[in-house]
Amino acid sequence: MAIGSRSSFFSRVTSLAAQRGLHEAIRWLHLHRQQMIGWQTELIAIPAPPFGEEARSTWLISQFQQSGLAGVQVDAIGNVFGTLPSPSADNPESPVILLSAHLDTVFPADTPLDVKVQDDRIEAPGACDNAAGVIGMLAIARAMVAAQLTPPATLVFCGNVGEEGEGDLRGVRHLYKKWPLARRIVAHIVLDGAGNETAVTQALGSRRYRVSITGPGGHSFTDAGTPNPIMVLSSAFASLTLVPLNPYPNEPRVTLNVGTIQGGTSVNTIPESVMASIEFRSTATQALVRMEVALHRAVEDAVETANAEAASRAASGNSHSSRTTPMRFAIEKIGNRPAADSTRDSAMVEAIKAVDRHLGLRSDFRLGSTDANIPLSLGIPSASLGAGGDGGGAHTRAEWYSAANRDLGLRRVLLLALTLLDWAASEK
Repeated sequence: MAIGSRSSFFSRVTSLAAQRGLHEAIRWLHLHRQQMIGWQTELIAIPAPPFGEEARSTWLISQFQQSGLAGVQVDAIGNVFGTLPSPSADNPESPVILLSAHLDTVFPADTPLDVKVQDDRIEAPGACDNAAGVIGMLAIARAMVAAQLTPPATLVFCGNVGEEGEGDLRGVRHLYKKWPLARRIVAHIVLDGAGNETAVTQALGSRRYRVSITGPGGHSFTDAGTPNPIMVLSSAFASLTLVPLNPYPNEPRVTLNVGTIQGGTSVNTIPESVMASIEFRSTATQALVRMEVALHRAVEDAVETANAEAASRAASGNSHSSRTTPMRFAIEKIGNRPAADSTRDSAMVEAIKAVDRHLGLRSDFRLGSTDANIPLSLGIPSASLGAGGDGGGAHTRAEWYSAANRDLGLRRVLLLALTLLDWAASEK
């Protein structure tokens, strides 16, 4: 599909901005500010850890049905879809624009979800990430239906599961692998959190691993000399930190983080096992592969060295322990978010620039790890945008969201969606 020039996108935006239907939709958004806050407080009160989003999926099904969207349905893993069809929706080759927001939060199911509302401010875990995105998506759908907008290409709304943590983008992954309309998607807008000017168009890749080492364990004095899994894993991580993260001048930045370590039962016990989680991040896939190889080498070398030393002590009679079972290790990949970059002249980037110019906003293109990683890695014009307003304290119990300036962000998303629909219909 052709991209179109920057001037052509601005012409589209200018033309769309003058249409009565858009003004009716914007008016609906303005008149329903308090209703959006009410929806948001309802949604926040529903726990939704990764792999536990069923109740939120059910809530969104009802909301989509009440909004008047067509073809409301839920897929096998809990992604919820609603459609604003175009006149050519039945054409198997007609393009689709996807607007999505993730339903899950980072918080465990038993996290207290006491929602505090003061004027336009909401305080609660998940108030911004991603209740703001889900409610923004729902409001756009309601406004377009209320304004009786008939898009020139099909617009599908999706509340997806599994964006956070070990969810590992499973909702959007499943969508692009299994959803019957996936091959028709020509652009994908993700709503995530707050903000009026940011747009994540470069996908920060990450690879996450669970590393475990097991051994015979024993008493700290009686079995002294028995390999200690915690010490061996610490040695492996210490050697890993000596691996240059950026050995090549032109390679993008790479980061390493050990997030959790669990093991042992008491201070005077040689532990039988240890487990840790580790993550690498970069925009370069080759850098992530390089660090994966370095992790395997560091752990394997540390375990082999410790086992060899223990065997040598036992053979020489210098070991105080009769526990000779060798240590074993396992490395399990628990997350793999692809790295990708939206080209500077992609339809999404040009459309955002045109919309922001019309609205008098400064386009703030950023790097991030969001649901947009998946379509970006597939070469589909995509971006993750804030759904208006402001927020802070993400991923903490002190999270908050302010809807004081939500209108501007939603106007931006609405105009961007209409611009991309017009582009998809005319360029196909």
